[in-house]
Amino acid sequence: MRHAKLAAVLSALGSAAVFEALTVLATQDKAVRAVSPWQDDPYDVFVSFAVVAVPPLAVVIAARLLVWHAPGGPDREQQTARAAGALTGVTGLPLVFEWSAVMVGAHRAVWNGWTTALIAGLAVVSVLALAAGGIVWRSRSPRAAASGWQHDWLGDVALLASRLPVVRRWAGPGVVEWTRRHATGVFAAASLLAAAGVIGAQAIGEGWTDPLLIGWAVTVVATSMFAFCILTNTAAGFIARPARTRPAHVAERSVLAGTAVLVAMTAFRDPLWTVLTGGPVTTVPVLVSLTVGAGLAASGLTAAVLAARPNGATG
Repeated sequence: MRHAKLAAVLSALGSAAVFEALTVLATQDKAVRAVSPWQDDPYDVFVSFAVVAVPPLAVVIAARLLVWHAPGGPDREQQTARAAGALTGVTGLPLVFEWSAVMVGAHRAVWNGWTTALIAGLAVVSVLALAAGGIVWRSRSPRAAASGWQHDWLGDVALLASRLPVVRRWAGPGVVEWTRRHATGVFAAASLLAAAGVIGAQAIGEGWTDPLLIGWAVTVVATSMFAFCILTNTAAGFIARPARTRPAHVAERSVLAGTAVLVAMTAFRDPLWTVLTGGPVTTVPVLVSLTVGAGLAASGLTAAVLAARPNGATG
């Protein structure tokens, strides 16, 4: 079983590396992006998120292989294989949207040789992702296995840090326990930091000067990354969190629901606004009102529904 899970992890990492290389080319090279079928929304929302989310997830998975044979092997194998499944899912979703763009002939008027190369690369990545997904699926453990985990990734970080004198004192038992108690805050801070870096670079590169647009973009990326952290942590056990209070549980579920609607509205804002008004979104205030407003409404509705349920029935 250990070899099967290691094969699943390695296949997912390989597939993700090829995906990231192709996606960086398609999104960051201006000449290539200009002839990409998936250069705009609704496709680009999911592609752009993946290009940001894949590297950190792949890095932590690869880093855990350094302690693959340390004590706690069964937990580590199950958790890392689940993270590999999440990695394959994160690369698979944008592939679906990219193929959708190809099938509908988005921006066909500007297709050229680079477009053909992108589609060929898309086909290769899709085959690799399907193969990785199959290997991960065959190596899966029973769902109930997670309830018996005694180790988490944070413990392995401390183990690795203990081997490095420079950082050893920053990863002691006290720091580890503090991080576990404040895992939600850690995820939020990391998400905000990542969003600030990504959007800051984009704003400089594209010459954004509207603070409302920049703030909106940071909000979309930060909430998306936070939801990604929470969901992957639930699946793969990065940080073992203590039992949460009912209000904290409701708040977290509400944020996840609001983020899902925010991302969906961001992706499909133009078709929806066209249905309502006869034209696409053309101003930043409308963009913010439509997307953030829908997300806040979904979050508030979710909170109200969960709070109205009897104790123990928050789902």
